Amino acid sequence: MTQDLTPTAARLEARLRQRLAPTALTVIDESHQHAGHVGANDSGFGTHFRVRIASHNFAGKSRVACHRLVYDTLQDFMDHGLHALALETETPSASHLP
Repeated sequence: MTQDLTPTAARLEARLRQRLAPTALTVIDESHQHAGHVGANDSGFGTHFRVRIASHNFAGKSRVACHRLVYDTLQDFMDHGLHALALETETPSASHLP
């Protein structure tokens, strides 16, 4: 059985929860705001996401290293239509995320 890698907020959230064990996580599909932009599709879904995440995995890492962890975690979704991520990453102790 093959895994469906069509990017959706629920699938991205499930993957991030599984691999990064976040203490706070919000995934928002903002694709509709990018209609007509490079990487957008005709459906208005599944191409542009905002991810707000707090995880112990980010402790002691630079912002670039934290973002790389998220990108690496979601790479196979990028290979299936995910075009852009707006990332807000924090450690739980510094988190301002809901």
